Amino acid sequence: MSTEPGTSSAMELLQDELRRTLARLSEQDERLSLRRADLDAREDRLRGLESRLEQERLDLTRAAARLTVDLERAAGMSRSEARAALLSEAEVDARRDLDALHRRTESAFVAEAERRLREVIARGIERCAAGQTSESTVTVVALPSNEMKGRLIGREGRNVRAFETLTGVSLLIDDTPEAVVVSCFDPIRREVARLALERLIADGRIHPPRIEAYVESARVDLEAGFPTVGAEAAARAGVVALHPFLLERLGRLKYRTSYGQNALEHSVEVSRLASAMADDLGIDTTVSRRAGLLHDIGKAADPGTEGAHLSLSVEWCRTYGEAEAVVAVVAAHHGDLTAPSLEAAIVRTADAVSSARPGARRAMLEEYLQRMSALEKLGASIPGVERCYAVEAGRELRILVSPEVVDDRSAVALAAELARRIEQEMRFPGEIRVTVIREFRAADIAK
Repeated sequence: MSTEPGTSSAMELLQDELRRTLARLSEQDERLSLRRADLDAREDRLRGLESRLEQERLDLTRAAARLTVDLERAAGMSRSEARAALLSEAEVDARRDLDALHRRTESAFVAEAERRLREVIARGIERCAAGQTSESTVTVVALPSNEMKGRLIGREGRNVRAFETLTGVSLLIDDTPEAVVVSCFDPIRREVARLALERLIADGRIHPPRIEAYVESARVDLEAGFPTVGAEAAARAGVVALHPFLLERLGRLKYRTSYGQNALEHSVEVSRLASAMADDLGIDTTVSRRAGLLHDIGKAADPGTEGAHLSLSVEWCRTYGEAEAVVAVVAAHHGDLTAPSLEAAIVRTADAVSSARPGARRAMLEEYLQRMSALEKLGASIPGVERCYAVEAGRELRILVSPEVVDDRSAVALAAELARRIEQEMRFPGEIRVTVIREFRAADIAK
């Protein structure tokens, strides 16, 4: 069987193509074999690296463990103990930084508050001028002539004895021309005696029955005038709608004194000061004004009435229609209670300003010395205090402490504690500054 020429050529071409394909496949298989060998070699190298890294990790772990043991042995403490010590030291450092920040912030705040307070008080004082004279325990009554002295004394002194018995005062009839002195610590008795004496002098007929009649008349007239005096004081303070009982007791305050300071004038002054400061701070002045006027009204209690003037003031204000806000301010004006409101702090400040301003009160030397001694004794009773001095007329207490016993932080706490004890254990007008001084000195000698 013969093959056609066309068919033979096609077969040859197909064989050539197969040979070329087989050649390419053989070449690719060779390249894949080479790559597989390279990858196997790389895998072997990676396994070696992993093995070495694991060994190095184990070595580092053992070294770290040995180092930890060596460090614990050198430090004398375990790892957990060292961590606790480190945390404790960090806590101490953080607390110290926090205390320093607190002191700086507190100092800045106090300085700004004091500056603002001084401005408010100064403006309040500018708007409320007040006299600076203190009350006396004697009253001088003018006489038309020296002959009237003999008529006042009467036969064998019966007129003056009757007058002193009925009024409870002492008449000092001395060589002072055309004048007689009425002496008594009770201002109401002294005022009754003054009125009765002036009426007797104007009448000219002086004998025991007429003396008795004029003394009784003066007492009745004085009692009847208390509401009017109270109403005038309330008007000066700008307080309206007070109960008649409170007006009558306010009138009685005109004849009460505290360390020589007239109680009614003090109450009016406190009311006006409190009103001015409240107005300057932008709050309602009604409560401050009313509480300032009524804060000492308990001092007008009748002789023999039980209870301190503070409790009586609170009781009367509550009983006779004052708002609870006013009652709360009156109850807190001595500083025994925490100020329940801004108005209470204002009235307390106004009370201190009115009492402590120069010339407002007359204090005895003995009482002044007792207060200074009590201040120094109280300061010296604190552990760690070396010396204690009351300076600036008792307005500042300076404490020198032992630096080995009291550190800086304890000095701050000591000042606060001593200030609280002074507030609780002593009574004083105004305020007392407590200054704690701590000084550490280190010295050596070079030889």
